[in-house]
Amino acid sequence: MPAAAPSLSPAALARCIPFFVFMALLALRGYLPADLGLDARWIYGGQAVIVAGLLAWYWRGYGELVRQNLPDARETGWAIAVGIVVFAIWVQLDAPWMQLGTATATFVPLDAAGELIWPLVLLRLAGAALVVPVMEELFWRSFLMRWVQHPGFERVDPRTVGIKAVVLSTFVFTLAHTLWLAAIVAGLAYALLYRQTGKLWTAVIAHAVTNGLLGIWVIWTGRWEFW
Repeated sequence: MPAAAPSLSPAALARCIPFFVFMALLALRGYLPADLGLDARWIYGGQAVIVAGLLAWYWRGYGELVRQNLPDARETGWAIAVGIVVFAIWVQLDAPWMQLGTATATFVPLDAAGELIWPLVLLRLAGAALVVPVMEELFWRSFLMRWVQHPGFERVDPRTVGIKAVVLSTFVFTLAHTLWLAAIVAGLAYALLYRQTGKLWTAVIAHAVTNGLLGIWVIWTGRWEFW
């Protein structure tokens, strides 16, 4: 008889389920039929709330996010600096050849008169800057990058992760983004920050700074394709 496929551990599920629920809801928002009469933009708020709830439910299983693993002032400074640099680079890497297809769920929080719908704006900013960085870093870096290094990923010190695991996890991270070159820069930056400090919070902070600045820039410039 063929061998049974290995099952994911509770620790792996805790890092995968919020991510895959988020991606499923993202697909729903992008492909929701227009004739249903629903404003798909509000799905993002539900996305953020549901995923935040899942993260809270599994929180005790995220050992790398306990208080003892908070970065010190120097590490926090580096994380903020990396987040700013990634943002500055991200908004420059949008040439057609730097894109994988087109976004299916671009978020435009404007009413019929072209005015901002502030509840939508605030939901988007909160989701992008507070929920997504925690969810994605738990999946891409804490789980996937260390799992590539060794299936018993919980025992892998991020400071010992090899270049193969960094590159392969960043490659998969890139496939989930339309701006592939920007995603490579961001993925490598967050992965190497995590690897250098051994603290996932540094990657989360950098990711949050990038997403927060990107959101503010998008609102300021009206470059909604970046959302």
